[in-house]
Amino acid sequence: MTNKLFLKLCLIIALSLVIVFYLLNLLTSKTEEGMSYLSSTDKQTLNSWGKQAEKLYLSGNKKSLDNWLEIKQKQEDTWMVVAAFDIENIAGATLKSEYYKGYNLGRNVNWKIHLYFDLNPVMQMPFSDKNTSLLVYLPNRMRPGFYWQYTQITLQIIVPAILLIFLSYLLYRYIMTPLLKLKVATREFSKGKFNVSAKKLMGNRNDEFSDLAFTFDQMAARIGEQFASQKQLIADLSHELRTPLTRLDIALDKENSLPTPSENIKRIDRESKQIRKLVEDTLTLAWLENEQPKLQQESLELVDLLDVLIEDAKFEFPNKSIISHFPNTAIVENSSHRAAGQALENVLRNALRYTPVGKTISLFVSEQENEFKIKIIDQGPGVPEKLLNTIFKPFFRVDSSRSADSESFGLGLALAERQLAAIRGSITASNGKNGGLCMLICLPKN
Repeated sequence: MTNKLFLKLCLIIALSLVIVFYLLNLLTSKTEEGMSYLSSTDKQTLNSWGKQAEKLYLSGNKKSLDNWLEIKQKQEDTWMVVAAFDIENIAGATLKSEYYKGYNLGRNVNWKIHLYFDLNPVMQMPFSDKNTSLLVYLPNRMRPGFYWQYTQITLQIIVPAILLIFLSYLLYRYIMTPLLKLKVATREFSKGKFNVSAKKLMGNRNDEFSDLAFTFDQMAARIGEQFASQKQLIADLSHELRTPLTRLDIALDKENSLPTPSENIKRIDRESKQIRKLVEDTLTLAWLENEQPKLQQESLELVDLLDVLIEDAKFEFPNKSIISHFPNTAIVENSSHRAAGQALENVLRNALRYTPVGKTISLFVSEQENEFKIKIIDQGPGVPEKLLNTIFKPFFRVDSSRSADSESFGLGLALAERQLAAIRGSITASNGKNGGLCMLICLPKN
């Protein structure tokens, strides 16, 4: 397998980082340069000071010029001086020779101001005679780049973090998009749509994800074929078993019609019925597990259904008592009379089968906000705690604690659980405080 995805990610990350750093460097340079010049207002203020100083200088009144310079220095907390080009101090504070640079006494207001210098620069406003200038130690309020430190933090930390987060999001989307499509294909596959094509969902993508999608499609096709073969096998098995069983039933009916059928005939009749029941229950269980149908077709009167089941149970188990506590009515919408009836009958028969002679079965129905809860409590030996969930597995019997009779194949509770699931119900088992097993069945109202 070629590392196409690896190469793509390397290319995306490398190219993105180069672009990010280039743009950050360009943005930093442009921002620094833009913040290195005096504002238009400050330029006008400095130039106006130069004109006022020149006016006082040309009037010849040195005292007035000194007073004006002194007032301005106090107002701006700086120093000012009027000096000649030959470094002669004409008026104001003493000229500081350390600010003399080359052929200029100070900086022009249009020049760039370096943001990294600790000291403020000296600004020079030349007079019209070109030999004299007003020199001003730039006031702090006019120093450009006041927010440069915060700008640096923004450009060096915040902006790169935002860009990298955005890049991470793009990479996440690039990786998650095919994964989400695979998730869609997997969800459809879990619903039994074995012809789903993950490769088709990927579009024109050609990397490790498309290879994975192709492998998934092969797996889905293979499982679909096996599932179809299994369904066909079950259907064929059903046909092959039911046909001889039907012939056997016909033959037994003829033998049973004799005045005195033999014990062997009676035994064969009983075993034939049990085999038929086993086959039918197994096929029903296989259908429920494979198809996972949603049997929501009709309204169901739960109390009436339970009354019928109890009457049948009393007839079948006359030596055991059943106590029931029901509300006046319990309507369940979007359900199935057949599925609910078979499930409740299996659970009730299971409780009666393991309850000793002369003991009682308790059956309660309570109404909750969105569901009905049905409790069926027997007085049997109970089930070990670690096996409370295992009893719903097909063909499982707890022989050591609940001795089943010869008619039990361990399918009743497994069928009940899956039939209840088909009508959006559930069943759980727990041991009663005073012994016995408690089955809790929940059925939604709507």
